[in-house]
Amino acid sequence: MANILIIGAGGVGSVATHKCAQAAKESGVFEGITLASRTLRRCEDVARSVRARMGMDIGTAQVDADNVPELCALIRRVRPDLVCNLALPYQDLHIMDACLECGVHYMDTANYEPPDTARFEYKWQWAYADRFREAGLTALLGSGFDPGVTNVFAAWALKHELDEVHVLDIIDCNAGDHGQPFATNFNPEINIREVTAPGRYWERGEWVETDPLSWSMNYDFPGGIGGRKCYLMYHEELESLVRNLKGIRRARFWMTFSENYLNHLRVLGNVGMTRIDPVLFQGREIVPIQFLAALLPDPSSLGPLTRGKTCIGNVMRGVKDGREKTVYIYNICDHEACYAEVGSQAISYTTGVPAMIGAKMIAEGAWRRPGVWNMEQFDPDPFMAALNVYGLPWQCVEVK
Repeated sequence: MANILIIGAGGVGSVATHKCAQAAKESGVFEGITLASRTLRRCEDVARSVRARMGMDIGTAQVDADNVPELCALIRRVRPDLVCNLALPYQDLHIMDACLECGVHYMDTANYEPPDTARFEYKWQWAYADRFREAGLTALLGSGFDPGVTNVFAAWALKHELDEVHVLDIIDCNAGDHGQPFATNFNPEINIREVTAPGRYWERGEWVETDPLSWSMNYDFPGGIGGRKCYLMYHEELESLVRNLKGIRRARFWMTFSENYLNHLRVLGNVGMTRIDPVLFQGREIVPIQFLAALLPDPSSLGPLTRGKTCIGNVMRGVKDGREKTVYIYNICDHEACYAEVGSQAISYTTGVPAMIGAKMIAEGAWRRPGVWNMEQFDPDPFMAALNVYGLPWQCVEVK
């Protein structure tokens, strides 16, 4: 049994907290759960929902995740075995520093980003490997869906379906509709920074860069979703997967967007509202994208409005026993079913559930190894089994 401290009370933090409570009731893996955020009210709202839905009490706390001494004070008071970082990616290194200082395991769902540059790289966190190894602590990076489950899908395929993976396409489809003129399904600032960054993919040993959203393809999704247009983007799991997948020659990431979303995004970009650098306004500096985020609907408000499904998975081509083989591993998630269960739409659900499972893997010792690790570096089987138990059932089909 383990105590867990969850930092971040947005949509993902809410789902992860509900699912930790579920796992605590069913298996006893988490003895105590504390949810902390800069805004205590958010934590208290989640705690009330957990009590109503799961019949379990959790602890709450206020903390500034940019302040290492404040983080350490909270960790020493709560005394967790593991810190689950579901705050903003800007805060990853502060929370890792606090975990090292206080001697607790660490996990997150997204890699570190410097606030002033939209760069999605693991180098800053990989640099902590020796420190975590010497401290005898585990740091698990990217335990969401993409990154996260997509990494585990790849590892599972390489263990069970393919001897080598030559081509990987990760395809993320959100076929949901929230009815709003323009909104993002997770933190607006992080979402827009990600979407407006140049595309990048791995081809024959090197990275190839493309203009933002300049490449597209059509893909026919299962589960009644049908054909959707997908756009090539850079996504952080590619960086670790091309290092760890045997035989990889090409790796790409694709995501669907509606024309309505893209049209709004183009206009906002044209008038400078997606800029991440400060501008002077009425005698003070503001960051346009942060101002825009304050105007857009809170992603947590979209849960009761969203209808439809998500489908996220890996198309992987390689060889098995000398024969070329292609498999498609995917999950389909229903927005309304997610909201009925935990009060959040499927985007938060598909990230929050794997966050809980990653924490469970560490708490139970299945994935506990000193150092800094990406998801595909552990045995995929227990994680894949847990996906079926905790709400993200998956399918693997051979593609002819």
